[in-house]
Amino acid sequence: MAQNSVALKHYQMYINGEFKDSSSGNLITVINPATGAPISTVPSATLEETRAAIDAAYEAQKSWKKVPAATRGQYLHDVAAEIRQEADHLIEMLQEEQGKIKSLATTEILFSADYFDYMASASRTYEGEILQSDNANESIMIDKQPIGVAAGILPWNFPFFLIARKMGPALVTGNTIVMKPSSDTPNLGLEFGKICEKVGIPKGVVNIVTGPGAVIGDELSKNKKIGIISLTGSVNSGKRVMAAAATHMAKVSLELGGKAPAIVCKDADIDLAVQSIIDSRVDNNGQLCNNCERVYVQESIADKFTKELAQKMAAVTVGDPMAHEDIGMGPLINQAALDKVSGMVDRAVAAGGKLETGGHVVKIAKGFYFEPTVISGVKQDSEIVQDEIFGPVLPVLTFKTLDDAIEMANDSDFGLTSSIFTENIDNVMRASRELEDGETYINRFNFEAMNGSHSGWKESGIGGDDGKHGIEEFLNTHVIYLQGHPEKAQG
Repeated sequence: MAQNSVALKHYQMYINGEFKDSSSGNLITVINPATGAPISTVPSATLEETRAAIDAAYEAQKSWKKVPAATRGQYLHDVAAEIRQEADHLIEMLQEEQGKIKSLATTEILFSADYFDYMASASRTYEGEILQSDNANESIMIDKQPIGVAAGILPWNFPFFLIARKMGPALVTGNTIVMKPSSDTPNLGLEFGKICEKVGIPKGVVNIVTGPGAVIGDELSKNKKIGIISLTGSVNSGKRVMAAAATHMAKVSLELGGKAPAIVCKDADIDLAVQSIIDSRVDNNGQLCNNCERVYVQESIADKFTKELAQKMAAVTVGDPMAHEDIGMGPLINQAALDKVSGMVDRAVAAGGKLETGGHVVKIAKGFYFEPTVISGVKQDSEIVQDEIFGPVLPVLTFKTLDDAIEMANDSDFGLTSSIFTENIDNVMRASRELEDGETYINRFNFEAMNGSHSGWKESGIGGDDGKHGIEEFLNTHVIYLQGHPEKAQG
């Protein structure tokens, strides 16, 4: 090692209550996307180590499910308190490994704490049913029981919050969990193991394993001891998980990609629409499944709207979020992401699209930056309108009637989120009934509530997260027919 070099930070996996490296000795190097510089190493687990984590969770679940729900919930409250105690450290880690701006990193960490508290409160509210029977002296009871071992496959775009979103409902309902963080952003996931240990969550209840999806994700999907696989990721990843889960009929909960349309009607508040759409596009550096991915604006206001949109997008500042706290947007996650976004824009321009602003790679250190971009003159069947961009790029198209707008908005393989900007209640009602998406936002930016329901239609996913519906994902239904002795039915 050179005399002036600094050793990289190293994080260990958390399996059955112990911090471990991989017996393979293989390491993954984590890169700061804002600078391109390496920041840490993490273990690359073997198949045997993945199975050991699953086995630990399987054994731990036998006793964990017997712990009173309120006690399980208290562990989550303790986790939330510890997150708040460590917030500054966790915020810095999140910015370093994922490139979030300071305000959003702060929101993610503190929202995660709130989410754990919210899920903890479900310990006294999730419930079954008692139904009336056609038979004398009989009760029909619908009991809700844990599925068993959950697998949580986490994305890189919200590496901390997705721990809460998967682990919170899993644990409070009596399941144990094995989580696989993304190899782009594993640091926070492994650091979270220290929180689990500090608050005393029993051994094996939470396990965190790092490494390639081809090894870990595959085993988590096809291992018969896994009862539910909860994945947030790409459509292709979701299809692979479904295929593997089908080998043993495990339940899947998949939150996949999106291509959110925004419809801007002629009666819309243009200033509100422009700002909301920009907020929904550059949030998380343009890397959010909810992000607005395409805009349909009514012809009579198209010129005014597009001009204002381009002006405000051009004003979004880009830079290293850790060097400039007030920056508007940070980097994309890696070189592959940058190449994808840049290539899609270049091909759209070559096909006749007009750059209203942006459209180019930004050279800042060795980071992965792309300009906030607005492009008009693209066609409905073009790649940039049909495929997920996952970067700060807004294609703008026009429409004559709301019929046309809804038809184009629904012309997609995706169906996660959508939005409409209008002051006409009839437009709102039609959009609410006819847009083919799991969520529709009216006159606001695209971001969901923890007590709502986050679920996609079509290729955007199966199942869902958040609120009581997200809790139901981690429960099996057990129907019990309790028949009293027929001769004693009359008392």
